[in-house]
Amino acid sequence: MYYLIGKTLEEHSKEEILQSELPFAAALTQEEWEEVKDSLGIVVYPEPDLSRIRATKAEEHLNSLTGTFSIPQKDNISGPHIRFFFALNEKGVVFVDETGTAETYLKDISGRKQWNNPCLERFLYDFLERMVIDDTDRLDKYEKKLDGIEKEIMKDKEADYPKRISKIRNELRELRIHYDQLEELGKELEENGNQFFKEENLRYFRMFSGRMNRLYDLAVSLRDYTVQLVDLYHSQTDLKMNRIMTALTVITAIFMPLTLIVGWYGMNFVYMPELNSKYGYPLVILFSLSIVVGGLLYFRKKKWL
Repeated sequence: MYYLIGKTLEEHSKEEILQSELPFAAALTQEEWEEVKDSLGIVVYPEPDLSRIRATKAEEHLNSLTGTFSIPQKDNISGPHIRFFFALNEKGVVFVDETGTAETYLKDISGRKQWNNPCLERFLYDFLERMVIDDTDRLDKYEKKLDGIEKEIMKDKEADYPKRISKIRNELRELRIHYDQLEELGKELEENGNQFFKEENLRYFRMFSGRMNRLYDLAVSLRDYTVQLVDLYHSQTDLKMNRIMTALTVITAIFMPLTLIVGWYGMNFVYMPELNSKYGYPLVILFSLSIVVGGLLYFRKKKWL
């Protein structure tokens, strides 16, 4: 698909974009790119291999600027990334993509955007913004999830918190790396080493880098929050274990004298005076009960119960 960058992004044929003075944008498959790359006048060397793309970045060449995108999927952030590459010069930009993502972005921009100052720089800004269009809301949802987990931990509800927190932390790590790479991409475009962009339009790349920096900081902050929640969970677990150990200690302390009494009267001495007394048995019962009650009152006063 080929588009001219005018007041709006309008679809045209390849012949029309080559004849126009306006900059263009195109989303092509690898096969389509191989057929038309010579006629578009964008020299790409070395050409990125779609199967080996691992990061979002840009590189300057003699007559072009090329780069790759590695974008986390919105519904499966920890899964395989969406990968494609781009090449541009002062005339326009081509996205080579087998996933259809770039084409979807172009259609979306075509249907939503109108520009008072149409230019290649503004289009690239909107294309990059399209990648992170909902990410502020996405990070806000992560924060609400973490707030909910914190409340559950404080209420001592039973759940597999470490596993849930670890999943969120891994997803935030993927997003943090994504924002960091996009910020570096924006800075590379802003450097304008090949002078493809107008100086007054470099502000668009500066604006984009600034937004990526803010998203990066927010992702880092939320990832730190997950670490704090793990520490909170372990603290609550330790506190729970301490309560259990305290209860067991109290029980042991109360019943230890009773165990002594049982052992004492379990000795087989003939001349134990209490054995022949008709009040011996009830007195031992009362004495044992007094030990239990006295122990409970004492530990309650010490706030161990």
